[in-house]
Amino acid sequence: MRFLVTGGAGFIGSNFVRLLVRKYPDAEIVVLDKLTYAGRMENLSDVQNTIIFIHGDICKIEDIAKAGPCDVLFNFAAETHVDRSISEPDLFVRTDVLGTCNLLNYAIKQDISRYIQISTDEVYGSIRSGSFHETDLLDPSSPYSASKAAAEHLVHSYYKTYGLPVITTRSSNNFGPYQYPEKLIPVLILKALSRQPLPLYGTGLNVRDWLHVDDNCTGIDKAYAKGSPGQIYNIGAGNEKTNLEIARIILHSLNMNEDLITFVADRAGHDFRYSIATEKIRELGWQPSHSFDESIKMTIDWYLKNEWWWKPLL
Repeated sequence: MRFLVTGGAGFIGSNFVRLLVRKYPDAEIVVLDKLTYAGRMENLSDVQNTIIFIHGDICKIEDIAKAGPCDVLFNFAAETHVDRSISEPDLFVRTDVLGTCNLLNYAIKQDISRYIQISTDEVYGSIRSGSFHETDLLDPSSPYSASKAAAEHLVHSYYKTYGLPVITTRSSNNFGPYQYPEKLIPVLILKALSRQPLPLYGTGLNVRDWLHVDDNCTGIDKAYAKGSPGQIYNIGAGNEKTNLEIARIILHSLNMNEDLITFVADRAGHDFRYSIATEKIRELGWQPSHSFDESIKMTIDWYLKNEWWWKPLL
């Protein structure tokens, strides 16, 4: 078995590579990553001797071709930061849509047995009550989520037109080790450790469902191993919390005062609440292994113990 993991030096991708190394010791694992600011070889330092690494861009067909024949493709490669998508939307369309198209064409030529597209619950847009199911219409609010939704439609079209065996996963907000400090939880942890103000958009009452990255990785693997071609699987843990709650939990864990919390001007097109139904992935035998309390403690401990990883980024 030969796996190709694009974007495998990023946050979720690198954690997924570790899962593959553990679970499929006889497989050959090829990682292709552009090594932008959020994709770093340091994220793979503990497994780099057991993988084949290619420094490449999914927007360049010749870079993808360097991977050679592969059996399964997991596409984690994407521009993912909502704030940056507002200022640089063309970059997100190029990587998330054109790059995905290049990978799909590669998958057809290589007769890939499974193509797994890693997406996000943000493609649904905001929901005030209830939860989104996989069959609900997409209503993305930002250039980032719109580019991911466009990529999904392209992936599904290759299933319907060419018979490519594709599977898409849509996960809720991930957190855990190796997450670049532009996302909420690492930003708040590192700001707190530096005794700096913890910035929250608007009133801080926007709601997200928080999922430990390891649980997302096992969900993706379950969708690959047990899922059906052409299907979409939501992956979430049901840990809905406001951004303000997250800030307070982190400060209390570090024995710091809440007066570090500060409110800043809200982001354009800021979705109020994300919530996804996960019955479909659970029917395949998946469930999260970590409680939120356990997960946030593990995450804070990781940043406390791995200053070597994050300090150069600041």
